[in-house]
Amino acid sequence: MPMTSGCPIRELADAIADRLAHPDAVPGHLVRRPWWRQSLAHGAPGVALLHIERAAAGLGSWQRAHDWLSYATHAPLTTGADSHLFYGAPAVAHALNCAAEQRPGTYQEALDRLDNVINADARARVDAAHARIDAGRLPTLAEFDVIRGLTGIGSYLLRRDQCGKPLRAILEYLVRLTEPISVDDETLPGWWTDTGPDGRLDARFRDGHANSGLAHGIGGPLALLSLAAQHGDIVDGQQDAMGRICAWLDRWRVTAPTGPVWPYWVNRPQLCAGHRAVSGSQRPGWCYGTAGLARAQQLAALMTGDDDRRTMAEQAMLQTLANSVQHPEHRDPSLCHGHVGILHIAARVAADAAPDCAPRFHAQLPDLLHSTCAALTSGEEAELEPALLEGAAGIALVLSNPATIPRTTWDTCLLIA
Repeated sequence: MPMTSGCPIRELADAIADRLAHPDAVPGHLVRRPWWRQSLAHGAPGVALLHIERAAAGLGSWQRAHDWLSYATHAPLTTGADSHLFYGAPAVAHALNCAAEQRPGTYQEALDRLDNVINADARARVDAAHARIDAGRLPTLAEFDVIRGLTGIGSYLLRRDQCGKPLRAILEYLVRLTEPISVDDETLPGWWTDTGPDGRLDARFRDGHANSGLAHGIGGPLALLSLAAQHGDIVDGQQDAMGRICAWLDRWRVTAPTGPVWPYWVNRPQLCAGHRAVSGSQRPGWCYGTAGLARAQQLAALMTGDDDRRTMAEQAMLQTLANSVQHPEHRDPSLCHGHVGILHIAARVAADAAPDCAPRFHAQLPDLLHSTCAALTSGEEAELEPALLEGAAGIALVLSNPATIPRTTWDTCLLIA
């Protein structure tokens, strides 16, 4: 897409990339944080993705990408229970793999070592999850979600080890996760947790909750099960599991003036009442909102042949695009829950949309691109931290080639592709 009049999109992305050209240019207060070097969400691996994508697209040098990858790997990485797709060995491995796919033969020794660790960790975590289910206990969000859990690990394995035993074990676990669980003689969805959305005990969630989000809830497993089926990774009960998740999302979908809306979560009183009021003004982004769940359901519909769900999901995304332009007060530009994330998800949805729907996406995307860029050209980007999910790296990643499918697989960590 060409630059919009009065909005130098490429120059903005170039300026951010130049500001993040080398790890030495990052403010000292960031690099001194112990998590910075191996955080995909907030640190060096996320910045590496920016330079990998730009190099693959001919917009930057591979040396910049290599400098960031070298920095991320120059010391031991966190493994085991404290690691996940967005931190530690899997986070750095995701960035390395994105580069290696573009430059065959590079980083293979490091990736092989990391894969051995990640596979072993995945098997241990799956075993622990099955033991938890056998004992009749509820899961934690960190057991299964995209950010910290097995769904995120599965996303990495889908690119590195299709049809491998660790990936199949994760898919089999996710099938089981969707089966109902009985707690105190009450039947709950299998992903019901006994904490609040932040993973901690919370008086507002005294009896726990069921989380809907793509990043933190059951939307992530739906996306992974769908994408795995697309790649030919199918286990017993996979389609039934997808159906159970979709039925839950259908049950709690609310038609607001802004279009279909899904609650971020459902707590026990709402479950007992059978309904929950949802504000049409809630953020529609990747992590929790309509954009992420629309993409997850489109993926599921494509794999199951559910034309009605596909139409609903694509219409929901179109309405999200229109609402994002019409409500500029929602100024968050970020990838996680802002306009850049919506813009990128919409490009993915458009690429898979029904032929009669795709042109409507291409007609609406420039307006959101313009409003996003206009907000940032006021100098706001200079105040953002160099983060993937909530900062400048993610914004520059999308705006380097806006409203297009990436050259690399960087966005597979979002479970939208």
